[in-house]
Amino acid sequence: MIILGCDHGGFELKERIKKYLLKLKQDIVDVGAFTFDKDDDFSKKVLLMRSAFDKNNSAKIIAICKSGVGMCIGLNKHKGIRCALLDNSFAVELARAHNNINALALSGENTSFVKAKKMIDAFLKTKELPGKYQKRMKEIEIK
Repeated sequence: MIILGCDHGGFELKERIKKYLLKLKQDIVDVGAFTFDKDDDFSKKVLLMRSAFDKNNSAKIIAICKSGVGMCIGLNKHKGIRCALLDNSFAVELARAHNNINALALSGENTSFVKAKKMIDAFLKTKELPGKYQKRMKEIEIK
């Protein structure tokens, strides 16, 4: 399952990503935004994504706001979520393999749909490496 959320800064990109994920036959929980509202708050979407994650902590999260930073910070304050704000598919592969990220923050302002698709493909296909990488992540997890 993929939890998908955005504020106004990521609305257009989220809608395109949602169609792409449906084409890939992914199970999606879309927490919004469902319409463009220039006055909405990313923080409310973060709380909705964290709540959805609590119901299925094996889910992956894709979060989009104007810069991606607010979503990334907000998601990382929750036990079990490891979010990274990245800008290329190679960085996503490394973050999945070495750091087992389960949440990907994207910038609605600076991420093209073509680039987002490549990053999402890497996010969904790359597996966590065992051994020292798992040990390191275990050492720093929120208790």
